[in-house]
Amino acid sequence: MTGKVLVIDPIERQDLIKGLASDVRVMMLKLLRSSGPKNVNEIAEELSLPQSTASINLKVLEDCGLIYTEGQRAKKGSQKVCYSAFQEILISFSEPVVDRLADAIEVSMPLGLYTQFEVTGPCGMCSKDGVIGLLDVPDTFLDPDRMKAGLLWFNTGFVEYQFPNNTLLKKAKPKAIEFSMELSSEVPGTSANWPSDIFLQVNGIEIGTWTSPGDYGDKRGTFTPDWWKLAGSQYGKLKNWRINEQGSFVDGVKISNTNLDDLDLDKHRSIRLRVGVKDAAEHPGGINIFGSGFGNYDQDIVLRIQI
Repeated sequence: MTGKVLVIDPIERQDLIKGLASDVRVMMLKLLRSSGPKNVNEIAEELSLPQSTASINLKVLEDCGLIYTEGQRAKKGSQKVCYSAFQEILISFSEPVVDRLADAIEVSMPLGLYTQFEVTGPCGMCSKDGVIGLLDVPDTFLDPDRMKAGLLWFNTGFVEYQFPNNTLLKKAKPKAIEFSMELSSEVPGTSANWPSDIFLQVNGIEIGTWTSPGDYGDKRGTFTPDWWKLAGSQYGKLKNWRINEQGSFVDGVKISNTNLDDLDLDKHRSIRLRVGVKDAAEHPGGINIFGSGFGNYDQDIVLRIQI
């Protein structure tokens, strides 16, 4: 399956359910999926809507993360162009969804959709268009524009994401769960030799630590936008964290004995991923997390559940 898939629990994401509870907004999503990005006036014209009605409904879709927008130059000033954020939206209690995904379920989590955070500076966030909020101010991580984040960084602390636990729908124990994300250390400027111990927790259980060798700035990342300074972090390493019955692994290398049984997935409605750098780490070298529009891999944080 190509493109991004959003799997939701309707109880936990009632804002998104309300966002879909409108024929107008559903037609807007269908239009953006079938015809590609469009500005507000184009959407209003194609759906025969007043421009004000189109703007109000697009704002609802953007607030709940179903679309994202980018500013582009126009003949007169600038215009806001709307993009569909997901190819498919799946409701987690729907049995046909489980059948379709059969052996594996993949969920892509936008970088800014963390549910908890605790960070120290230097820290910050960027979208493809520019810096979000204020640099080196931890409270910026509360900025609503974090939904657009394609890169975030901090010195010590964590960000936590809440994924739906689709294993409950299948009523079968998973064979493995994997998390894929692009990571590097964080240093003012850049340094290829700047180790940082990046930890992972799942549902409060320690998975293990991967030591990032450095902060990569020798060349611009494949997807890093041109406006981003060359003296800053450009890309990271795409790391695959896997937990199965034998233990926990990073890129096939065992890092701990924590296994699937330790996670008690059958007792949790969600799968909570926490990633960061501890204050007491041997190498507290900060963290960069690269998402869509930054780095060498055009992806956000991906969860794969093997059934």
